[in-house]
Amino acid sequence: MIFKLMMALLAALIVFSVFMFFLGRKNSEKQNIKKRIAYFADYQAGHTASGRKKTLGDFIKYLLHRGGEMLEPFKRSNSLELKMQQADWPITGPEFQLILTSLGIFGALAFFAYTHQIISMLLGFIFGALLGWAVLNFHIQRRQAAFTNQLSDMLKMIADAMRAGFSFMQAMEHVAREMDAPASREVEKLMRETNLRVPLETALENMSARVKSKDFDLVITAVLIQRQVGGNLSQILDSISNTINARLRMRQEVKTLTSQGRMSGIILALLPIALAVFINTINPSYLKPLFEEEIGHIAIGIAVFLEIIGFIVIKRIVNIDT
Repeated sequence: MIFKLMMALLAALIVFSVFMFFLGRKNSEKQNIKKRIAYFADYQAGHTASGRKKTLGDFIKYLLHRGGEMLEPFKRSNSLELKMQQADWPITGPEFQLILTSLGIFGALAFFAYTHQIISMLLGFIFGALLGWAVLNFHIQRRQAAFTNQLSDMLKMIADAMRAGFSFMQAMEHVAREMDAPASREVEKLMRETNLRVPLETALENMSARVKSKDFDLVITAVLIQRQVGGNLSQILDSISNTINARLRMRQEVKTLTSQGRMSGIILALLPIALAVFINTINPSYLKPLFEEEIGHIAIGIAVFLEIIGFIVIKRIVNIDT
């Protein structure tokens, strides 16, 4: 039974790959030019070395890139591309869709191998895809938080450079050289866009969309107003830096006070899953009605729904907007 199922999945995967290969060859020349420009805009010297020995990782990247090109015709929006830029991952939206699909298939096979139930394959596919999506969102949130923590020091560096006689763009270039990621990476992207004759206002708005920081929105507003009406930008940036420092201290205090509630939410979300795995390990027949009978499937669905609702409610309670 398992062998037949595996062969059916393999055959379906081969047919799908052949179909996507011929579909991907129909990409227009306009799309190819767009990809070349996007690659040039995000190119970093030294990131790749020609002539070095190819590794297994390079082969996997090549397969991922080709698969992403095949999925390009199905792209409906740029929201996933923005997610990749926010995470600073060197892949495109269609390539990440391919990763999510692969994780879903792996999760489906793993769940089926563990439970030997067809219905568990759907749960495994959903779990694998959601796991990849959760990792992406976690990485984005951590990176945006790191940028916010660096923002005050970045503004101080820009203000000091401008008082020393540098222009705003020269000060930004100094930040790109001296600061650590993610601030340096984001400023590098801004510098590349301006070097490609993108207006500074547009480049700052693109950077704001990537970092998603209310504090950085204050910086953009100050810079744009100063460019229109004039003023002492270094002094303004110093004032914003002091304000950001005060807000960061308040956020740390709130985070400390709500740490117990956040930990309770995580434990309550993971406890039923851990308990089910433990019971199924020591007594597999005990939970069989949940997977074999219709009422068991309904109970699992209700339990998962209530778990999600409870986790969201606890998260909303402990997430205080500062």
